[in-house]
Amino acid sequence: MDSYADPVATLGDRLTAAREAAGLEVGALAEALGLRPETLAGWEADQAEPSASLMGRIATLTGVSPIWLLTGQGPGPKDAGAEDALRAELADLGRLLREAADRVARLEEALSHG
Repeated sequence: MDSYADPVATLGDRLTAAREAAGLEVGALAEALGLRPETLAGWEADQAEPSASLMGRIATLTGVSPIWLLTGQGPGPKDAGAEDALRAELADLGRLLREAADRVARLEEALSHG
């Protein structure tokens, strides 16, 4: 289950998660949106909600989908740990492929000399 999907997380929880995953402080995101930091902090505390147009801008600035902000479903914040693990696995597979190609070349060479 997605821990940011309703009913587990609130819109404020997802706003906070998106902002933090994007590496933004409250003040920086508020400034980018043309808001007071207190306004954004209020949204994150579920004291009020942003308008639909601001939700779209928040989604763009934080790299999540507007639907994720509203519901917790769909593309949310990127998990750096998961991305790092995928990159490490890709590097490992590349190494294995190079080793296999070298081995195939050695076997072909041995077979060609009979």
